[in-house]
Amino acid sequence: MLYALILAGGKGTRLYPLSREDNPKQFLKIINNKSFLRNTVDRIKPLVNKENIYVVTNEKYLDKVYGELPELNKENIFVEPANKETATCIGLSAVRLLKKDKDALMIVLPSDHYIENEKVFIDTINQAVDTVDRRRGLITIGVPPTRPETGYGYIEVGERIFGDIAAYKVERFLEKPNLEVAKDLIFKGTYLWNSGMFVWRADVYLREMEKYLPKMYKSMMNIYSNLGTESEKEIIREEYNLIDGISVDFGIMQKTRKAYVIKCEFIWDDIGNFASLSRFLKNFRGNNVNGNTFIEESDNCMIFGGEKLVIGFGIKDLIIVDAGDVILVMDKNKDQEIKHLVNKLKEYDGFGKYT
Repeated sequence: MLYALILAGGKGTRLYPLSREDNPKQFLKIINNKSFLRNTVDRIKPLVNKENIYVVTNEKYLDKVYGELPELNKENIFVEPANKETATCIGLSAVRLLKKDKDALMIVLPSDHYIENEKVFIDTINQAVDTVDRRRGLITIGVPPTRPETGYGYIEVGERIFGDIAAYKVERFLEKPNLEVAKDLIFKGTYLWNSGMFVWRADVYLREMEKYLPKMYKSMMNIYSNLGTESEKEIIREEYNLIDGISVDFGIMQKTRKAYVIKCEFIWDDIGNFASLSRFLKNFRGNNVNGNTFIEESDNCMIFGGEKLVIGFGIKDLIIVDAGDVILVMDKNKDQEIKHLVNKLKEYDGFGKYT
């Protein structure tokens, strides 16, 4: 049977100070009047019954997920005791689904994507499901690059396979390149952005984990054996303490020989940082602005206004964000380093409360 798994446990640090530890970006209502999480669930509903839509999140966000998705049963929320990266949270979800259904087929979706033309999105996922049925592979969705992006991973396409939508055997994965390499990849024309959306059978994913992450697999099998017992929560917590977290891209997708990629034909964006968010703000004289903002004699800035009036005068290449208790002023070129900034804040007495 078909299941959707929504990944909603991240902290969204790169959108700080809009995204906070107690209210991360999957719960923000920025682009329309729905949260990213709400939009992700609504997007997959034409294909997957709500009874088969699951969310995996950190236990800290359990009540917020309930609040956003009241139509889901509480047992459809998988809770992690700690954040140990995507290979781990997908593994925990895979063993839970496998316990329920030995033929569980998972559609894995991050909760922070923007997608237009949702019919084509559903068609693409349907083709991915068909590919899983035929090839028993690990399928990812690749996005044709439109700019030399250093914040995304890349996928080199190999041999074309069947399907109305272009689909390929994966030649290799390449993690976040520098700017010059990113320019070369676009010029070659054989690379797609790695969207982080996946489709696979739960048992096939776990078999690949056994090959490439054997210690994690052992932990997952111990969890599997104890699901439904009185010691379930204790065992999950114990195993999570032993697990070295790693992303599914580094841990499995870069190593597996079962990877396929389908080239998406819908409009996609990953709202992972301010550069991506700026594409959804109003353009005003070469600047991207939102909210209570006035800007004059300024160029290439992004201003996210709040209750106060934010005035930009004679400035260039800045990001300014008014989040009420925090005002961020940052060089645009530092966009990928904001995680480091937040970690620094936590080291100083009195500033941790602002993270």
